[in-house]
Amino acid sequence: MGLDAIVALGGLIIPGLFDFVKKKFIKGENDTPERTIGTLATTKPDVLADYTRALGDYLKAQVDFFNRDVIGQASGWVVDLRAAIRPFGVILSFVILGGMVIAMFTGNYDRLAAIPNGETTLTGIRLTCEAVMTSWFGSRFAITGAK
Repeated sequence: MGLDAIVALGGLIIPGLFDFVKKKFIKGENDTPERTIGTLATTKPDVLADYTRALGDYLKAQVDFFNRDVIGQASGWVVDLRAAIRPFGVILSFVILGGMVIAMFTGNYDRLAAIPNGETTLTGIRLTCEAVMTSWFGSRFAITGAK
């Protein structure tokens, strides 16, 4: 029971904690394109058009570099499959844990645990399902207000 609580709370708390630490202690850049545009607009508005054009070219070059190995558009079914992996994992985890609960109430859980290494295997499956579910839900929580 203690290990279950650690896994569940860890999955819920750790993603939000990393987000909080990142926002609180890792300061954002002070020299952002927005600040530069604001400064140029008030000091040298004549070079603002050249700066925004150069910034657009720079961003396009970054996108091209990032997509250097990508040829064409991914198939629709690949995009759909990638989008469904985590929700499917969470649903499957709920189904597996529900099956374990049903097996426990019907007396079949003890028979499964009696298989060689069955108890260890069932514990590993249970903890994995808990970690999958709580990490998915934990990544949905955000600690706001930290600047």
